[in-house]
Amino acid sequence: MSRRARRKRFSTEPVDATIESLSHDSRGVAHINDKAVFIDGALPDETVRFIYTLKKRDFAEGRLAEVINPSPKRIEPRCQYFGYCGGCSLQHISGSDQIQQKQQLLIEQLQRIGKVTPKQMLPVLNSPQWGYRSKARLTVRDVAGKGRVLVGFREKGTRYVADMVSCEVLDSTIASQLSNLSVLIGCLNIRTKIPQIEVAVGDNRSAMVFRNLEDMLDDDRNKLIVYGQQHAIDIYLQRHGPSNIELLHGNGELLNYTLPDFDITFWFKPIEFTQVNFDINRKMISRVVELLQPQPDDTILDLFCGIGNLTLPVARLAGSVVGVEGAESSVERAIDNAAWNKIDTVEFHRADLIRTLDKHDWAHRQYSKVLLDPSRAGAVEVLPWLATWQPQRIVYVSCNPSTLARDAGIIVNDHGYTLQSAGVMDMFPHTAHVESIAVFDKQ
Repeated sequence: MSRRARRKRFSTEPVDATIESLSHDSRGVAHINDKAVFIDGALPDETVRFIYTLKKRDFAEGRLAEVINPSPKRIEPRCQYFGYCGGCSLQHISGSDQIQQKQQLLIEQLQRIGKVTPKQMLPVLNSPQWGYRSKARLTVRDVAGKGRVLVGFREKGTRYVADMVSCEVLDSTIASQLSNLSVLIGCLNIRTKIPQIEVAVGDNRSAMVFRNLEDMLDDDRNKLIVYGQQHAIDIYLQRHGPSNIELLHGNGELLNYTLPDFDITFWFKPIEFTQVNFDINRKMISRVVELLQPQPDDTILDLFCGIGNLTLPVARLAGSVVGVEGAESSVERAIDNAAWNKIDTVEFHRADLIRTLDKHDWAHRQYSKVLLDPSRAGAVEVLPWLATWQPQRIVYVSCNPSTLARDAGIIVNDHGYTLQSAGVMDMFPHTAHVESIAVFDKQ
């Protein structure tokens, strides 16, 4: 008998269930025969009908077929593509309920994974719910069956591109261009060789980076130039790696975003990492400074500093700040941004922060305060160095509550700190993404 024939099958008949809670990725959780079942689109306290899509020994997954008894918190999604497009997962819950769920998730993760509880929960930082996203990576596919090129996010749970002509969360400058981009790429000779477009909107200008797997003919290049002229968008080509982009249309000026409260303007290339939500980023920076309380006699270490998004505002008030980042291009941009903003109380270093730091002079100094803003993987590799740095306060910005909780347990239980406060920031409304912040003080 073949492996395919031996594969265990399960019924696709609808099954009823009562939803008990939400998972970390915002799926409804039910228990059937003592097994957890994760159902996309279902909410706590609802009775739903679902169809199994996966069965494992310890858990199962299902697709929502019908809501029999809806939750009072369920609302009508604003976007016509919700449930089909994979860009959002929470439009069926109000913004206030979304952020409440995220705050509760943070508390549960801290307690369950880190075995710690903050003394105080910080007030939630909210942002506009729509048109907030200033950066995105759009997938492009020439789909013969549709008779056109599709440009947008992927369908939920698949590798296919959603057939969409609008987006409620993208900045309007970009959201209004999805149909135009479809037509534009459909007219190119290499329309099957453009897999993605990276879009970025600054305070001063907008840009699109077209990933092209083959060299473009002059005719295609001219069409992109005309498009950029018509819509006032800088056009770049990325033929090879991310460090090799070619400006096709525009005056060469970098994009920027401003921090009026700190008299700082950040300049960046469209492919360089910046926060996607400028409004919440400004509020987050103000909160970081408020919690870190930089003083003229402080020496502060900022790890995973990027282009200096948090480093430079802190350096406006601190005696000296050391920023460390793994990406060389980000370090170069941070140094440039410090010079452009005439901030001379800061120094930047490049270092792989998941490897040993022994060879770096800055790692052997002491710091009064430490600022951490790592990727989703967290900062566990640098935590042993807290014994060397001896900071009195640590402020930790996180995009993953589970790794924050893990690291919080280490900071508190292994290094003798107290978790003073924690809270969430609504960086990505309508998604399961949880941005949070935590403050630790030496006991």
